Amino acid sequence: MADHNMNDAWRKDRDHFVHPYTDFSTFDKEGSQVITSGQGVHVTDSEGRRYLDGIAGLWCVNLGHGREEIAASMFEQARRLQYYNTFGHSSNEPAAELAAELANLAPGDLGRVFYTTGGSTANDTAVRLAHYYFNRRGLPSKRKIISRVDAYHGSSYFAATLTGIHGTKYGFARIAEDIVSHISAANMYRRPSGMEEAAFCDDLVNEFEARLQQLGADNVAAFIAEPVMGAGGVLVAPAGYHRRIHAICRAHDILYIADEVVTGFGRLAEWFASEKRFGYVPDMLVTAKGITSGYVPLGAVLISAALHDVISVPQGPGGVLSHGFTYSGHPVACAAALKTIELMKREKTLEHVARVGPYLQQQARRLGKLELVGDVRGDHLMLGIELVRNRTTRAGFAPNVGAAHQVFVACRARGVIVRPIGNIIVVSPPLIFTEQDVDVLLDALYAAIQEVTPALLG
Repeated sequence: MADHNMNDAWRKDRDHFVHPYTDFSTFDKEGSQVITSGQGVHVTDSEGRRYLDGIAGLWCVNLGHGREEIAASMFEQARRLQYYNTFGHSSNEPAAELAAELANLAPGDLGRVFYTTGGSTANDTAVRLAHYYFNRRGLPSKRKIISRVDAYHGSSYFAATLTGIHGTKYGFARIAEDIVSHISAANMYRRPSGMEEAAFCDDLVNEFEARLQQLGADNVAAFIAEPVMGAGGVLVAPAGYHRRIHAICRAHDILYIADEVVTGFGRLAEWFASEKRFGYVPDMLVTAKGITSGYVPLGAVLISAALHDVISVPQGPGGVLSHGFTYSGHPVACAAALKTIELMKREKTLEHVARVGPYLQQQARRLGKLELVGDVRGDHLMLGIELVRNRTTRAGFAPNVGAAHQVFVACRARGVIVRPIGNIIVVSPPLIFTEQDVDVLLDALYAAIQEVTPALLG
């Protein structure tokens, strides 16, 4: 009966579920791998095969699968109050408690919280609030947003425009291109040959200043950036980059939006990375994913006191901040987030990542000896391995080759799941990963890259 049910699920999925990022050229034939259960750092599929989850679901299952305490907190909250809207002057206890907790964990004076349903809606919200803020100040010309090539800020229509991974936009209409402008990614591997890190940082900062001059600083509302780029290839900026860009934003009355959907909640061994790791306090900070350890969707925008002081001034009698979502501050999601934070504190998750993260980065360097590997980079529990067909020229493979996908398939055959993105393999394990888990993952990855090398370079 179980096998019948699993096959039935596979067919129903193939016949009715339109997946994010579906490859329609192979989907009808291959269908989906149906994941049926998870425990700790492992997941099991409908064929009974067990895998080491090297991507934490999708950057988010920070405390691992099957955490009874998080599930119980959701159950108890749903039994007490599963939902009530938070529009206007209505609220619930978990939403209020979580807002206070986030304000306590946040850098600087980011003491106000606007809840969303995930990272995409949070980034949309941050930009909408930026425009509202400048409109309320009588500066409606400040509308343009500067993002970066290879940035990932979401998949809702405006967030997709913020996103600088242009392959995500093929076939779709382009919207708001008069509002969003992209500058270069802070890609250390792709910097000019022989250029020192400090000089590369100067070049990136100069480019930002030149774009401001081109657009007119009086027309720019905000700059948005991930502290470390995630889906764009795990790109770590040169030292001082974020702090210097932030200072320029301050000088020109431009808001700095930190997209910490991936880097927040411990992946870089801090609750939030902006101030502690990179030396700046943003005007808005976007979080999602790890906030509930992936157990239920939730996102949030943390807002500075200065920004809130402006947007909270009534427009007039009956005037309201007319933005929000049905599920803003959902009590079950907020209860899951509160339990996630409680467990992270109790289990000293940040301290654990501070030990295991450097071990992952150090041990991963051995992959750099392989002929197929051009670069190994990352920060704590974010790791990117870039595959190239020529290490001297750094030339990559054409998209139709699927180099990283071939490594993904070879890893999966060895019981390990990694994430292929173009020519880059991404590793982003649960924060509870041990050194032994790191060794298992890297051994499989090393063998998988060796396996596919002859076919790719032959």
